[in-house]
Amino acid sequence: MSHYPERIVCLTEETTELLYLLGQQDRIVGISGFTKRPIQARSEKPIVSSFVDAKIDKIIDLKPDLVVGFSDIQADIAKQLIQKGINVWINNQRTLAEIKSFIVQMGTLVGARDESLGLIEKFEFKVLHMQKRIDEWPIRPRVYFEEWDDPIISGIAWVSELVELAGGEDVFKTLSQHSLAKDRIVSDPKLVCKLDPDIIIASWCGKKFEKQKLIDRQGWKDINAVKRDKVFEIKSEIILQPGPACLFDGLELLHELFTKHK
Repeated sequence: MSHYPERIVCLTEETTELLYLLGQQDRIVGISGFTKRPIQARSEKPIVSSFVDAKIDKIIDLKPDLVVGFSDIQADIAKQLIQKGINVWINNQRTLAEIKSFIVQMGTLVGARDESLGLIEKFEFKVLHMQKRIDEWPIRPRVYFEEWDDPIISGIAWVSELVELAGGEDVFKTLSQHSLAKDRIVSDPKLVCKLDPDIIIASWCGKKFEKQKLIDRQGWKDINAVKRDKVFEIKSEIILQPGPACLFDGLELLHELFTKHK
């Protein structure tokens, strides 16, 4: 008899991607409708949830021995499942250290601790070599990252840390101490004008990014990044997923942008 969970429902994308990377995808019996990594998961696994809603009856029918979710936003889903006697694990990883801990904890839960530690070592090796290149830069670009447009939200912790590791300076780094989005609202858009970033990166949490809409904000055409046409998008499944995607592809994309446009 296995001592590890054999029927796992993943309410968010990062758990699904991680289990595939660890070679444990056969344990997955249900996934989020937002799942895009790996692409084959959508055809191999039934979709049972969005981010804020879930098909509770469908999840119960799948007879999971573990449901894994993320953040306080999924608290109601977790409550309903717990009331039905289902084991639920909700994570709140917000920093890179917490993301790495989540990866090792999830790996340990499925008997793949060594493989999960290998992913962490790969990430740290990547950071080490990247830092050697960055140390040769005469100046780091000042970066504004926008995770939502209405209201404007910035400073999400793991992205702020990735910006710094990739060679940039997050202009809203002070906001990263707040885990909840409501505490990271930029109440006055003109503040971004005053901070005058060299590069703007947007990732509107699954919503289509409208570059012209951002540029047309009052006073924003005078921002250095806008004047130099240094306004970019990184897809949310890469940078706003607190798991392997942001550690590897997210970091790499940021570094490529900063190297090319610093």
